[in-house]
Amino acid sequence: MFVNFAIKQVTGGIQQQKQADNAPLPTVTPGTGQQPSGSPHSAVPNMIMPLWQQNTSMDINMYVSPSFAMPALSQMPADSLVLQERNYHYGDWSDKRQVQTTIAIPRSVQENGTLWAHIYISQSGSVMDPTQPGYDSFKAYRVTRPLTNYLAKKKVHKTRNLLDSSDAEDQAVDVISGPTISNYYHPNFTLSIIPNIGTPVYPQMHPAMRQFVSLESTGARDDSGQNAWYYPVLYLNTFWQLRSQMTELNSTVTEMPLNLDLQTDPNWKFSILASMDEGMKENARKSARGETTAGGGDGSELEMIKEVLLDTNMYLLGITGFVSILHMIFEMLAFKNDVSHWRKKKDNIGTSVRTILANVFMQSVIFLYLMDNNENTSWMILFGQGMGIAIEAWKVTKAVDVRVRAAPEGSLIPYRVVFEDKHKLSDVEKKTQEYDEIAFRYLYMVAVPLLLAYAGYSLVYETHKSWYSFIIATLVGSVYAYGFLMMVPSLYINYRLKSVAHMPAKAMTYKFLNTFIDDLFAFTIKMPTLHRLATLRDDVIFFVYLYQAWAYKVDHTRVNEFGQGGDDEEVEEKKAAQPLKSAPEEDVTPVKAEASSSDAQSKAGASRKRK
Repeated sequence: MFVNFAIKQVTGGIQQQKQADNAPLPTVTPGTGQQPSGSPHSAVPNMIMPLWQQNTSMDINMYVSPSFAMPALSQMPADSLVLQERNYHYGDWSDKRQVQTTIAIPRSVQENGTLWAHIYISQSGSVMDPTQPGYDSFKAYRVTRPLTNYLAKKKVHKTRNLLDSSDAEDQAVDVISGPTISNYYHPNFTLSIIPNIGTPVYPQMHPAMRQFVSLESTGARDDSGQNAWYYPVLYLNTFWQLRSQMTELNSTVTEMPLNLDLQTDPNWKFSILASMDEGMKENARKSARGETTAGGGDGSELEMIKEVLLDTNMYLLGITGFVSILHMIFEMLAFKNDVSHWRKKKDNIGTSVRTILANVFMQSVIFLYLMDNNENTSWMILFGQGMGIAIEAWKVTKAVDVRVRAAPEGSLIPYRVVFEDKHKLSDVEKKTQEYDEIAFRYLYMVAVPLLLAYAGYSLVYETHKSWYSFIIATLVGSVYAYGFLMMVPSLYINYRLKSVAHMPAKAMTYKFLNTFIDDLFAFTIKMPTLHRLATLRDDVIFFVYLYQAWAYKVDHTRVNEFGQGGDDEEVEEKKAAQPLKSAPEEDVTPVKAEASSSDAQSKAGASRKRK
């Protein structure tokens, strides 16, 4: 797609440039817009042609004002003129100008008004002010663009200390009928002159590009009455303006810096940036109105990409993109091998059912935390987290039978969920249950005091939206802080059984490879400190597992001590699943014997006839 676009831009740009160079000039009286007699006039032009030729020398002035209407330029304050450039060559790629100044923020703009940029462009030596005599609309024009942005404020939930009763009394009900709009300003702007958009069909232009095209102000048409002219396209480039770097304008902001870059940009760059920027703004507007957007985001996803492109080293960014692909591949392989291992598992040897139940609980806590604290979380993330919960729950059904039984008499709840063994446990399976119980007994001694200590600290020193939010935040903080303890029972069972043959080796290898990729992300992508520590905790478990795999070696080509056949078993299962190509030997032998006896009889009869 991008290759076709580039070819189209190169070949189409050359053709459009030839058409632009050969475009006819207006034949009407300059400044009047009078048409030849008898020609039909189209209110919306069909084709538009450049009014100025390449290499035209231009003068550019830019004024800043809180008013959309402009008086005579002689009546404007001196400090409102922020840009004054002379002899700027139209279509000269090497001609670049820069201006750095400071502008005052008027009171009306502090009160949510708009700050406008009035850009006057004329051919060198021509009159620039429309109110002055001698002004020629074919040789001068004006462009007005806003310097401020109206953006919806992100909803900030009010939090309080749950133990402080005074905060509860002062807490107001957080009810918002609609989005709160505020005025924001970014100090960096780029004025891009686009010299070669050719002779496009005006109604078929992309709306994001068409809004920057200024048609000849008198409405002049060519001899056919259908085609018009356009001034040089001036694109106020705000694509690289990050919302995190914008300043909210209020009564405390009296002046702001203004950094202007004046340069010439190609048409392909203008079309890409303009369309992408307009798409982001449209998604933000839809999100502010409460409408859904593609992917479930709020338009800030591309903002994050721009921030990464601006703040990250390009080499590190390329490595991150490469390992992201590896991460996705390893995650798919880990999922495949984990499901395959559990489908073939015939017993509970080495399986910690309590660990599986703990994983279901912890992933459910993370899912509730995402729902409670991130309103704009992508549905793809929620779907992936939900699938992880479903897989862990499926593992529980593979290890034990989940049944609903009647509760004993006197219980408040008439029914309860119980876990029953699928079959009579062997001696090794009973040992596995015993080791699992011992490991969790020690685990509770460590995890419960840590959980209570963290909950107490959070309740006393931190603020929360509600008691529910406090419980979810405390649990998810505990999961992030020492969730790796849930892998300790499996390592303890391996130690007591002196074997790792029951472990899904391939799936764990892929998962641990992903932990090292997560370590790289932890240093390149912004994330909470707890989540960054969580990416490093699994490394400890991995090295312990590597030591156990080295100490308790497994020969995958033979049946191990738990009756699992490794590679040979998988090959035999595939052979057994193949359809039969011939009848069994016991069925074939009588048929052969019967056929041979009939042949002998026929030969004997034939010999008697010859005699």
